[in-house]
Amino acid sequence: MLRPIRVGITHGDMNGIGYEVILKALEGEGITELFTPVIFGFYSVGEKCRKQLSLEDMRLSRVGSAAAAKEGQINIVEVAPETPELSPGNITPEAGKAAVAALEAAVCALKNGEIDVLVTAPICKENVQGESFHFPGHTEYLENVLGEGAKARMILFDDELRVALVSTHLPISEVAGAVTKESVGEAIISLNHSLRRDFGIVRPRIAVLSLNPHAGDGGLLGKEEQEIITPVIKERRDEGITIFGPFPADGFFASGDYRKFDGIVAMYHDQGLAPFKTLAGERGVNFTAGLPFIRTSPDHGTAFSIAWKGLADPTSMREAIYKAIDLYRRRAVFDEASANPLKKYSTDKPDKGERQERVIKKEQKQQSEPETTQKEQ
Repeated sequence: MLRPIRVGITHGDMNGIGYEVILKALEGEGITELFTPVIFGFYSVGEKCRKQLSLEDMRLSRVGSAAAAKEGQINIVEVAPETPELSPGNITPEAGKAAVAALEAAVCALKNGEIDVLVTAPICKENVQGESFHFPGHTEYLENVLGEGAKARMILFDDELRVALVSTHLPISEVAGAVTKESVGEAIISLNHSLRRDFGIVRPRIAVLSLNPHAGDGGLLGKEEQEIITPVIKERRDEGITIFGPFPADGFFASGDYRKFDGIVAMYHDQGLAPFKTLAGERGVNFTAGLPFIRTSPDHGTAFSIAWKGLADPTSMREAIYKAIDLYRRRAVFDEASANPLKKYSTDKPDKGERQERVIKKEQKQQSEPETTQKEQ
């Protein structure tokens, strides 16, 4: 019998709402029967948060490593010999170092197969910068340490909406320069592949947003649509991807046209995330696609202003945990179907060969579109 999926969860910035949303998300009878939580942080801080939230029925277990995590319990792996001083709502160097230590320990466990998926609680980006972490965020760091040469793609999603970004954590002054034929083309290919592999959508419909207002107004407001985005869309369509655009972002979301597509490519961070977070609310999840491993996170930040006050909503963290498990399972089904295609047999009798070919194609289609995961829109 296979063991339950092990979900590694980093505590993020301990002075933020990380512990609160993690423990609230893991609250409930039978939660450890569905998966095995492995929290990377500090047992004493977890216990302090548990008591503050009056989670009397919850039991936390300290373990020496993710490999030693036990089924049926909420495991906490200590990520440093000493527990830093807790300072709720404040940015402290100790909390930044502890956030990096938790991330490094979780990545090591992921590489070693000690956990199956990774869910990260929010970090304070300015507070984690140092010798071992010099990246704008989780996405770039994970691409560097887990990518194996692959390009990470930030996808924000809920049950209805999936938004991928061409550029992520860039100053707005650098966005136009980052919109190239190569970057837009890669984003389209990456999203299309992820929609098929991770989301179980067999023939995705993708929309591409413009960079400039009104899609450039025929070149009056910018030429990126004419010279870069539209030609790339045509190239990808000729390659077999079902893709449309470029659409002006304001009208696209205001009209509800986003509901007609399985995925959306936005040119920059706020263009995609502002409408996404408005529409998805607390159900939104951040997914790092394109890597050999599954990583998700809630789509909110550290929320220092309400940290350790019992006010944090755990919905996005809970969604991140369950969506990571869903993505892991769908990817496994897709990879198994892709790795073991049914062989085509030849025959001397043409009529029999034609019948065999039809049967085999039917079986291949059924195998690549499993009932429990396939979602075609």
